[in-house]
Amino acid sequence: MNVRRFFVCVILAAGFGLARPAAQPAAQEQPVFRGASDLVRVFVTVTDRDGRLVTTLAQNEFEVRDEGKPQPITLFDNTPQPIRLVVMLDVSGSMTGNLQLLRAASDQLFTRLAPQDVARVGTFGKDVTISESFTRDARALHEALPDMIPPDSPTPLWRGIDTAINAFEKTAEPRPVVLVLSDGKDSGPISFRQRFVSQVEVIERARREGVMVYAIGMRSRSGQPRMPGLGAAGLQAMLTEDMPDAGLAKVAEETGGGYVEIRFGQDLGAAFAQVADELHSQYLLGYALPKRDGKTHEIDVRVSTRGLKPRAKKSYVAP
Repeated sequence: MNVRRFFVCVILAAGFGLARPAAQPAAQEQPVFRGASDLVRVFVTVTDRDGRLVTTLAQNEFEVRDEGKPQPITLFDNTPQPIRLVVMLDVSGSMTGNLQLLRAASDQLFTRLAPQDVARVGTFGKDVTISESFTRDARALHEALPDMIPPDSPTPLWRGIDTAINAFEKTAEPRPVVLVLSDGKDSGPISFRQRFVSQVEVIERARREGVMVYAIGMRSRSGQPRMPGLGAAGLQAMLTEDMPDAGLAKVAEETGGGYVEIRFGQDLGAAFAQVADELHSQYLLGYALPKRDGKTHEIDVRVSTRGLKPRAKKSYVAP
């Protein structure tokens, strides 16, 4: 009889919510990391004073700090890690003169994909589109490249990157990377139906979902002459009008990617190849998650060898 009364009390307590505080909602239990939920994974690029990649460092030459506190490195791997890559190409009107360069450089990138890498191709202009599925097939990727650019297309830069992040499954492995090429500044939404996306939102979302962003900025080649406005401000506006959005470098820095700016006469294909080589030359470091507090944690990666520069994401969001 006492046993029966005990079970009745337990059932009633659960029904009235008295036993719920000890349990966490299911949504909070989902890890934000792409891998073990209690492991913080950090991909690190190391270069020397001349900008050359350094790939021979040992584990004991790295130090990782989380919120200023050194963390024991429990995972170390300097072998090439497979990637899921979304290549986002600017097809705004100012890119008209760069179309053939864009197509040729993209083909160079596709040939440098490793056997375990996969990619999708996206564009942003009048619309933001991304090819249907990830593939290793260079021919299929080539066929997804744009073959014309409407001259009056805008530059929805941040919305394009935000859409690229949508292309990754939340738990997909291997690691997600967005490579964006653009020659202009974000134009914002062109209709009330389009959601406004800011640079800050892109950084916060990439941080939260563990996406690395690489960016290549280049000068516009629309072929349309421009007349400067009045005074020094008008001249300055004309000189910077055909330059890429300054926020691209910030997004790349915060997410652990890299930024390259191409000037007239420089090889865009070499810049794409540089990104591919770098992605296959990074170190993977891992350490135990200090706290599951749902907060943003600052990360600082250091190397003991003088003259070397490590580059990694600046922060992550704990589950």
